[in-house]
Amino acid sequence: MQNVKLTIEYDGTGFVGWQVQPNGPSIQGELEKAITQITQERVTTVAAGRTDAGVHARGQVISTRISKPIDLPAFSKSLNALLPPQIVVIAAEPVPDEFHARYSALARVYQYFLSLKPTAIGRDYSWYVGGYKLDYGLLEQCASILIGDHDFESFCKSNTDVDHFRCTVEEAGWTRNSSSMVFRIKANRFLYGMVRALVGTMVEVARDHRPPGDLNRILEAKDRTLAGMAAPAKGLFLEEIVYEARKGG
Repeated sequence: MQNVKLTIEYDGTGFVGWQVQPNGPSIQGELEKAITQITQERVTTVAAGRTDAGVHARGQVISTRISKPIDLPAFSKSLNALLPPQIVVIAAEPVPDEFHARYSALARVYQYFLSLKPTAIGRDYSWYVGGYKLDYGLLEQCASILIGDHDFESFCKSNTDVDHFRCTVEEAGWTRNSSSMVFRIKANRFLYGMVRALVGTMVEVARDHRPPGDLNRILEAKDRTLAGMAAPAKGLFLEEIVYEARKGG
C-alpha cells in the first residue's frame, strides 16, 4: 500500500467545496473519480483544508493510499488529462506511511483578495469594495490583534463541529497597491468560515462602521452574531500547507 501526497490547485467557482456533497460537484468527488479510473480501485482522499463552496486553492495537499505500484509522474499527467480544467495536480510524491494531509500539517496559509476597482477579468477571484473608502491603517490594526492564541468561536459558523475553538495565529497582515488589498493569515488551524468572517468584520471596521476595539470584544464574547458579515467566498485562496521538513530531502 503506497501513501501518496498530491499538491493541487483549483478554481472553486461552480463547486460545492472540497467535500463530497449530494447537491453538486465537489473537488474531492472529481479527484477520487479520476484516481479510481486510473487505478481501478476505490480510493478515499484526505485534504489538509476542507475549503467551502466557491473558495479557491493554489497549494491544497491531499493524501491517499493506492495498493498497486504506480509511476507517480505518469500518474500526475494522467490525472490532469482526466480532471476538469478547474483542477490541476501540481505534484505527486510518495510519503511515509504515517503521513496524513490534515493531521501532519503544522500550519495553513490563506489569502483574501479585495479589489478596489471594478474588473471584468478576475471578478471571480476578489471582492470588489471600491464603492466605499477603506482605512488601511485600521485594517492593519485589526490584523495585529489576531496574532497569538485566541478562541475564535465568534468567527466561525454556528454549526461547526469541533472539540475547541482555539487557533494559534503566527502571521496576520495586509498589503496593498493601487487596485487591490490582500489579507494574509497563517495559523496552526482554521475553523469553518473563520477567514471570511474575520475579513468581513475587518472591512466593517475599515469603513468606520465599527470601532477598532470591537475585534477584542467580539473575540472575548464567543458569539458569532456579534461579528460582521462573511466576506464572499470568491476572494479566498488556500495558498500553502506547511509540514515539517523530512530528513534527507
